[in-house]
Amino acid sequence: NEGNEYFKEKDYGRAVAAYSEGLRRRCGDAELDAVLLTNRAAAHFHLGNYRSALNDAIQAKKLKPTHLKAIIRGALCHMELKNFVEAVAWCEEGLQIDSKEKKLVEMRAKADKLKLEETLLRRQMDFSTCCHRRAEMGTELLWERNIKLVLEPSDEDEVSDGLAEISLDGFHSGGATGAKVHLDADGSLNWPVLFLYPEHEQTDFTVAFHENSRFIDHLMVMFAELPPWDLEKKYLPNNLELYFEDEEREEMYKVNPEHTLLQVLQHERYFVKAGTPTILVFAKHSPFSKKYFSGKKVHRL
Repeated sequence: NEGNEYFKEKDYGRAVAAYSEGLRRRCGDAELDAVLLTNRAAAHFHLGNYRSALNDAIQAKKLKPTHLKAIIRGALCHMELKNFVEAVAWCEEGLQIDSKEKKLVEMRAKADKLKLEETLLRRQMDFSTCCHRRAEMGTELLWERNIKLVLEPSDEDEVSDGLAEISLDGFHSGGATGAKVHLDADGSLNWPVLFLYPEHEQTDFTVAFHENSRFIDHLMVMFAELPPWDLEKKYLPNNLELYFEDEEREEMYKVNPEHTLLQVLQHERYFVKAGTPTILVFAKHSPFSKKYFSGKKVHRL
C-alpha cells in the first residue's frame, strides 16, 4: 500500500524501496509476491531501469504464469530494449490468456512493424554508409549537449576517432562493460554509468541512466537494500557523497545529488572516457574519505 501511494505521487524511487521492503518480508503468498514484483517492475520502468523492470516481470511470471500485468510489463520492457522478437513472444503468451487485451494486440502489431523495419534497414544500407551516417549523428548529439568525449589512441601509429563509433544505436564502450549509450524515442540519451566505491573496492553499473534523471533518484533505487559489503550500514541514499575526478589537473569535483546526469556531463572539466561516465561514491564524514581527499583540491558544483 505504501508503494502504491508513492507510485501515485510519481515518487518511483521510494515506490521501489517500499515494494522491495514488502518482498523482504517473505510472506509466502506467491500471488502477493507476484503483485509486488509487477508493481516494482512498473516503478523501475518509469525510472528508465528497463533491465531491472524486465527481471522483476520475469520473476512475477514464474510465480504466477497467468499474471497478465506482469506479461504486459515484460513486453513493454522488451520494446524499450529493442528486443522486438522477444516482445512479440511475450505478447503472444499474453494473448493466449486474453485474446482481446488491447495493449497486447497493439504492442504485438507495433513490435512486428519495428522488427520488419529493422530488417529492411539492415538490408538497404551497406556497412560503410551506415557507419558514416551514425558517426555524423553521434557527433551532432554530443556537440548539441556540449559533452566532451576523450579520444584514445588505438595503437602507436593510429588514433581512433571515438566519435565515429557513436550512432543512433549507441556506441560501444571500450571498457569491460561493453554497454552502449543510446537515443530513445524522445530524443534523449541514455548512458551506461559506472559507480566506484573506493573504500570497499566495489563497483555498480547502470546500463541506462537517462540524461535528465537525477543522481538521487538512482541512489534511492540502488541502495533500497544495503549492499552485502556495507557491514557498517553507512551507504544509505542520503548519507552519500558523489564526486568526479579531473585526472589532468588531479582535482576532484563534488556532485550535487539533485543534479541530473546531463548537468554533470556538461561541466567544463568533465570528460567521458571509453563511452562510460564514471562517478566516485563515498560515505559522508568517513575516515576513509578524509584520508582519500587529504592534499587534494576539491571543487563543489
